[in-house]
Amino acid sequence: MAGLMLQGTGSDVGKSVLVAGLCRAAANRGLRVLPFKPQNMSNNAAVTPEGGEIGRAQALQALAARAPLHVDMNPVLLKPQADRTSQLIVHGQVRGTLGAANFREARRPLLGEVLASYRRLEARCDLVIVEGAGSPAEINLRAGDIANMGFAREAHVPVVLAGDIDRGGVIAAVVGTRAVIDREDAAMIKGFLINKFRGEPALFTDGYEAIERLSGWRGFGVLPWVPEVAQLPSEDAVVLERGLGARPGKLLVACPILPRIANFDDLDPLRQEPGAEVAMIPPGSPIPSSAALIVLPGSKATIADLAFLRAQGWDIDVLAHHRRGGAVLGICGGYQMLGRTIADPLGIEGPPSEVAGLGLLDVTTVLGNRKALAQVEGSALGGRFTGYEMHMGVTQGPDTARAFARLDIGRDDGATSRDGLVLGTYCHGLLAKPPFRGALLERIGSASDGVDHDARVDTALDALAAAMEEHLDIDGLLALAGIGA
Repeated sequence: MAGLMLQGTGSDVGKSVLVAGLCRAAANRGLRVLPFKPQNMSNNAAVTPEGGEIGRAQALQALAARAPLHVDMNPVLLKPQADRTSQLIVHGQVRGTLGAANFREARRPLLGEVLASYRRLEARCDLVIVEGAGSPAEINLRAGDIANMGFAREAHVPVVLAGDIDRGGVIAAVVGTRAVIDREDAAMIKGFLINKFRGEPALFTDGYEAIERLSGWRGFGVLPWVPEVAQLPSEDAVVLERGLGARPGKLLVACPILPRIANFDDLDPLRQEPGAEVAMIPPGSPIPSSAALIVLPGSKATIADLAFLRAQGWDIDVLAHHRRGGAVLGICGGYQMLGRTIADPLGIEGPPSEVAGLGLLDVTTVLGNRKALAQVEGSALGGRFTGYEMHMGVTQGPDTARAFARLDIGRDDGATSRDGLVLGTYCHGLLAKPPFRGALLERIGSASDGVDHDARVDTALDALAAAMEEHLDIDGLLALAGIGA
């Protein structure tokens, strides 16, 4: 039963991408490999075939492993709703809400379920590659940990520590981790690797050797910056565009960054289009009047994010854009915001309330306890798409008679305004396939390159795996995991 865990010196050091690359490298060697993350915290989630939720990073890793998605790949998922509360997803289903005050105590009983998921995956494959969360150096969170060393020690999985040299201070980050964690945890770490290196490798030779000497761990290599990684979905942070105006010959697609923005990788396929430019609008900046399309994205806290949108003055920008004849697309929570009202009678997102929406669609939404989770296929704007639904709430009203999409399962989805300029849908991921993406771009005066985004991601994974084979000791990593030559 072979397993290997990648932990990091901090958040966003590239653990998710490294695990994906290792999964693809192992799969390319003919191994049956599966990804695993004991506990994830992200509002970017994917829907499995059986109707459960896992983090989108694990969905990417499953794609890299050429394996179907399964809830065991991410048994515990925390979806932040506010600064101090998160929705708790266990084995793909909502189990309640965790607050900062009870987080440590509430996660301890979950370790048994995490280990059960891991053992089931072990039984199905040759190798499980595990991703840690945050950093084991966060020793204030060590008690009751199920995401890093708490899991590694219970499951007896060897650990390799990843450091990000691009952010600077990588020598101190790796050696400092060794200094602050306890002796038993340090014994689980069998080596390190360095990620995101730019420049001349010879200049880091002394630093690499210093890490080996000061930490006592062996190095598994230095991975250079891999440009193709930019084509992979990001889990933890929205990459802001530096310019807010479209370059000549490109149409601008603008998306405001909401505090609880969810599944923002919906827009990734548009980022790759040569005729379009996606601008993620940060707080404090207006939505550019030059935008051809405004996308209101998914949200984990629709009512709170709608209030934030108004506080930024973005509601004025959206309404002015519509008056000028501009197109608006709302996805999931963004769709709910476009309606007349959003009601939360059960207090799903906070105190029971009802708020006015933007009024661009003649629909109303009532939030409820039932969460819709399903993979879907259908047609919209005359183009085919595949995607997934993930939402709490029922939306009804006259504009749903002009449905946005017709799903293959025989029901309609979403709504279209009377003037045809405002579209709302509960379907995530629908821009990946060229037919629908091309139809949407044609509607706003552009054209698609016709490339399947999923195929583009798959090609990027192969490029990542090839770079890792070239620059890292993959044989050594597999041997550490228990895979012989």
